[in-house]
Amino acid sequence: MNLFVKKSIDTLMAASKEGEKTLKRTLGVGSLIALGIGAIIGAGIFVRTAAAAGEHAGPAVTISFLIAAAGCALAGLCYAEFASMIPIAGSAYTYSYTTMGEFIAWIIGWDLVLEYALGAATVAIGWSQYFNNFLETFFNCHIPFALSHSPFEVSTTTTGMYAAEIGTRGLINLPAIFILLMLTLLLIKGTAESAIVNNIIVIVKVAIVLMIIGLGWQFINPANHTPYMIPENAGDVKTNTGIVHYADTFNHGWLGVLRGASVVFFAFIGFDAVSTAAQEAKNPQKDMPKGILISLAFCTILYILFSHVLTGLAPYKEFLVKGKEASVTYAITTFMTGYGWLAKLVTIAILAGFSSVILVMLLGQTRVFYTMSIDGLIPPVFSKLHPKFRTPYKSQLFFFVFVSLFAGFIPDSVVGEMVSIGTLFAFVLVCIGILILRRKSPDLVRPFKTPLYLIVCPLGALICLAMMGSEGLENWLRLIIWMAIGMFIYFGYSIKNSHVRLGKTETPNDPPNPHFVE
Repeated sequence: MNLFVKKSIDTLMAASKEGEKTLKRTLGVGSLIALGIGAIIGAGIFVRTAAAAGEHAGPAVTISFLIAAAGCALAGLCYAEFASMIPIAGSAYTYSYTTMGEFIAWIIGWDLVLEYALGAATVAIGWSQYFNNFLETFFNCHIPFALSHSPFEVSTTTTGMYAAEIGTRGLINLPAIFILLMLTLLLIKGTAESAIVNNIIVIVKVAIVLMIIGLGWQFINPANHTPYMIPENAGDVKTNTGIVHYADTFNHGWLGVLRGASVVFFAFIGFDAVSTAAQEAKNPQKDMPKGILISLAFCTILYILFSHVLTGLAPYKEFLVKGKEASVTYAITTFMTGYGWLAKLVTIAILAGFSSVILVMLLGQTRVFYTMSIDGLIPPVFSKLHPKFRTPYKSQLFFFVFVSLFAGFIPDSVVGEMVSIGTLFAFVLVCIGILILRRKSPDLVRPFKTPLYLIVCPLGALICLAMMGSEGLENWLRLIIWMAIGMFIYFGYSIKNSHVRLGKTETPNDPPNPHFVE
């Protein structure tokens, strides 16, 4: 049994041609860049920045962003080469199938569920908290703690909307499930319509981020940046989910900064989500590299400036309790006197921004499973297209239920860490994939080439591996368990139904086949 059977480039290119039974090509370069920015600027900048600063890096979260950005930039160059060369849906899964074989492709395809599906869940949880902040700000009401938090969380807040609910345990996060349902229905309607909504949201939230940086700079308190890294003797902080011990290895100093990089790394996953939409791009060979690299560079600059301002406004420990998920609004309201209106505007912008991130994550997840289904590795239901909208509507509905289970019942800290380690693993394999393909197929047409690939690829893989190493034993155990489930499915179903193994070469453009369209 050959576990590393490969899918040929010619087969992939044949499958990339548009037809009545394939995904519709509707996205231009502007929409691709906006998709990247839409996914990148969201939970990372508004939630994970404060979490990384409060728990691990302190004001040095700016350095954490630089480390994470370096790993992403190197991986991004590899993604850009693959996306220009193999312009079909599937992202890292598809790339791995052509370079490292089916078994590795399955591993990465299964791993991408951690990135996209759980990424959507993490952002939906953040959306829920800001929605409550919106209700309190504009209507002086809020959804009870029990109905907007997971069963693993207990209210410890002594101020703000949950002050009267101290000791209350969560039951289900209903607002998170609500936003997932709304965006799922939009995605079923069509990718072009979803892209238009996303473009509008991107313009609004980028404008708000620039306003926070520009107006907040004058309120930076230099004392909040001293010391720049968390010292070992910083003490402990009690949060809703437990106690943060700064004396722990990865909660102070340079190791804390590295752990912070693995946390804020979640903030960058949007750029590779662009690659999942390759089969819906009008001119993928030229536009995909631009969409990936421009969105990544633009957002990196914003992240560093924003994190510098945020940690300068408030002491990093306050982000763990008083600020929590709504840390940005808290910092503006508390420390930027006279700018309460900006806090209100930020709440609205963040709700819209989070929505665009969830939109892109759900889009990316279903496109990966669409391609895996076309290959026979998962059941045909995931490649069933809507007869009118030509979107994988059954897959969208399935992932609405799946993602809702995590968003409704698991804390964002747990889900977010699972997303980070899963994404890092995918990036490692993409970097290695370029090295393999350059050696084995040097004559392939490459509209975009990764510069200095003998340096970029190994260095990108090493940086991502270093961030994975800082994730902690619990997170590694979750990854191992998730991969074990994937192995069970692969050897129980996928290996028996693989089209490559069975010699099937048909694509969705071939004569009617119930596997591809309904």
